[in-house]
Amino acid sequence: MIRLPLILLLALALSSCAKSPLGRRQLTIFPDSEMSAMGVAAFDEIKGQTPRSKDPATNAYVRCVATAVTAAVDPKDGPGRWEVVVFEDPAANAFALPGGKIGVFTGLLDVARSDDQLATVLGHEVAHVLADHGNERMSTTFAAQAGLQAVQVFAGGSSETSDNVMAVLGVGAQVGVLLPFSRAQESEADLLGLDLMASAGFEPSESVELWRNMAKAGGGQPPQFLSTHPSHESRIRELQERIPRASRIQSNAQTHGKKPDCRR
Repeated sequence: MIRLPLILLLALALSSCAKSPLGRRQLTIFPDSEMSAMGVAAFDEIKGQTPRSKDPATNAYVRCVATAVTAAVDPKDGPGRWEVVVFEDPAANAFALPGGKIGVFTGLLDVARSDDQLATVLGHEVAHVLADHGNERMSTTFAAQAGLQAVQVFAGGSSETSDNVMAVLGVGAQVGVLLPFSRAQESEADLLGLDLMASAGFEPSESVELWRNMAKAGGGQPPQFLSTHPSHESRIRELQERIPRASRIQSNAQTHGKKPDCRR
């Protein structure tokens, strides 16, 4: 009983040989086909529960931006075809799922006030998919649960000692492993997404304006060390450092005819 969790954890550790596009080591234990199937199923469920926008102009605008962004994805890295749906919802949010699915809530258009700013959001969300962050999050959660089961065995199951250890490791897993890891994913998606939207010909500097808009719309935030997202200040600083590189990417893209003109 003691060996089984340890063997499982060892197997997980040995499988963590993948690297993200920015060179960060990743734990990814689920096959791409399974992740795509889960993404498609999740998207179908969302479509069944959330009304779609019926405004032709809004749909055309969002699809114009999304098509330009996804066209900049290297075919060997993406699903090839992406389904884009605009949902009638006041939340300032968007998402992309494995299997080539993109959802945009109409409330986002009140914050992302230009095609460049919307491209920033969509680039960020598509970058999560390209960097295999969904697989990484699921794999990390699975590994954390396996570790907690191992602790239960060593601590004697349901004893008071076991409860105390579980409580400590529960906090440790949330603050010391899962949340910082998720912040790393968010920062990575910011930078990869910036390069992606620039590769589509959009203006990288508008990414800073987007997050300033987000800061105004979002109000107060929890302390960064307990948040799954970087603070707006950290996010903007990292983007500003990346913009010179992204601007060169944009210039090259526009030289090759990528000049998106998406208007509401």
